Order: sequence, then structure tokens, then C-alpha cells
Amino acid sequence: MKPKSPTESSAVLAELVLPYQANPAGNVHGGEIMKMMDSTAGVASQKHAHTNVVTARVEEINFKQPVLVGDLVTCCANVIYAGFSSMEVFVTVESENLRSGGKQIALTAFFTMVSLDEDGNPSEVPPVVAEDDPYWRKLYLEGQKRYEARRKRRSR
Repeated sequence: MKPKSPTESSAVLAELVLPYQANPAGNVHGGEIMKMMDSTAGVASQKHAHTNVVTARVEEINFKQPVLVGDLVTCCANVIYAGFSSMEVFVTVESENLRSGGKQIALTAFFTMVSLDEDGNPSEVPPVVAEDDPYWRKLYLEGQKRYEARRKRRSR
């Protein structure tokens, strides 16, 4: 299988958040944003594997800033590391106030997605290229560490 870079295996989803997605104070429910993040991670990992994928794990979800009704939410996902059938996907969420133009990173998280064959069994995925760019290289190495730590925990 030909290795792919994080920029090849990426997806972007943007949505204007509406009142039904928020609490009475106008803050968007975390679950609404997490659903968007999961969808974006799913598309990025499907682009990487060219198979059906399922979510296996969500780690290190960090709520950095509130997202408000009327904000444009943009989720960006990149596959940053791959094992045999699993892929680690880094997702960032940017919220933008369309009136002021102010933008901020609202959330980040790491999703583990698993590739499935037509019978629903785990299937092999292409490796991820550890690019020279320091940003992508750092994410790749961190993903590799998390993958190895999970493998060690499972083997105990």
C-alpha cells in the first residue's frame, strides 16, 4: 500500500450553528460539536483507507473556547498516524463570529478510526508518511506513541 500524507487524508466540514444546538445561554452543546468532529474524522479516514470506517476511540478532547449560536464552525481533520487497521485522526474546530470576523480554535481531539472490510472485519490501511514539516512530524510522533501505548495495554 502506498503511504499517504496527512494533507492527502484530510477533510473539512463547516456549519453555521443554530439555536436548537445550544443551551438557553447561547452556548452550543459539546455533543453537537463532537458529532461534527466525528463526521469529519470519518471522512478523512475514509479518504485514507477507501473503506468503511467506524469510530473506536476519542482521546484528549479539549474544549478551549465556547462556541456560540450564529458562529461558523469549521472542523478540520487529518489522518496523522496509521497502524494495521486503525488510524489516528487529529481534529481541530475553529469558531468564527461572522459579524466581527473574529476566529478562535474552540476544540481539538484525537479520534481513532478503524477500517472495515465488506464483511465488517478490520482491514489493512495505508501507512502515514512522517513528513519533514515540524508540525506534521510532531503530530505523527505523538500518534505513534499513543498507538504503541494502546498496543502495550491490550497485550497485558
